[in-house]
Amino acid sequence: MAEILLWHVHGSWTTAFVHGRHSYTLPVLPQGGAWGLGRADRDWPAAVTEAPVEELAHTEPDVVVLQRMEEIDRVTEWLGQVPGKDVPAVYVEHNAPSPYAASSVHPLAGQSAIPIVHVTHFNDLMWDCGSAPTVVIPHGIVDPGHRYTGEVPHGVTMINEPVRRARVTGSDLLPAFSQVGPVDLYGIGATDFAPPLARHPIRGIGDLAPAELHDEVARRRVYLHTARWTSLGLSLLEAMHLGMPVVALATTEALRAVPPDAGALSTDITALTTTFGELLHEPDLARLAGKRARQFAVSHYGLDAFLARWDSLLAELTH
Repeated sequence: MAEILLWHVHGSWTTAFVHGRHSYTLPVLPQGGAWGLGRADRDWPAAVTEAPVEELAHTEPDVVVLQRMEEIDRVTEWLGQVPGKDVPAVYVEHNAPSPYAASSVHPLAGQSAIPIVHVTHFNDLMWDCGSAPTVVIPHGIVDPGHRYTGEVPHGVTMINEPVRRARVTGSDLLPAFSQVGPVDLYGIGATDFAPPLARHPIRGIGDLAPAELHDEVARRRVYLHTARWTSLGLSLLEAMHLGMPVVALATTEALRAVPPDAGALSTDITALTTTFGELLHEPDLARLAGKRARQFAVSHYGLDAFLARWDSLLAELTH
């Protein structure tokens, strides 16, 4: 077992990570925010504890899991130890390279003390990490169970900040799907999304707690994954675990994550909207595609394999 220090940055990823067999300390500030969110009332195991920032210097983590470059300076200041020098550290790269697809140099490319953990093979391929050590640990999901009913003949998607991130998340493509059928949109800032009039409505419903969100999403018939440039949306993997058929852009890691018989995977929007319409109007077909999606997701993105890969890496770092 290892004592791990990390920040609560990405809720779904952290939920999976803290289900391991280790102890996890999250910094907390009275005002919360990006540097002191703590558990944020998440239903996480008891091994996840909070530490006020002013007390971090009295903690003794075996390893620091970094997720933002600024955390290196924060650890140095608040813990009094330099990551990769005084305390073992890894850097989890959640994002596809930016600003360039193939020529973006990772900020940690010029060092060898802190391994870079990519969450997809696509990221590992595309980021220029120079001589920095890298490893791929694909996502794992805490299985929400097969909840799919598809009783509501709508498409559904989960996108945070769909207005500001329209091109990246593909929320600008939703009107094309709404020509075929209604689309419901969940996520932070979803209620701000005001697309042009189309044949069917696009409803921005908002952000819900995970359990309620999963139930509501699983009542819809088809999950839409429209992201042009994302590492691999955990919402896509969650929808597949729920047993939903998916219609997805064939971009970044989606090519590995979505089997052909789980719905549709293409860069051809016309092909995607056509399959969307077929799944909306043929619930039995949608149910079969959703069953295949769940089988694939559980097999390839299950929690046990994710945690085992992390156990192996943490053992290397702490011994």
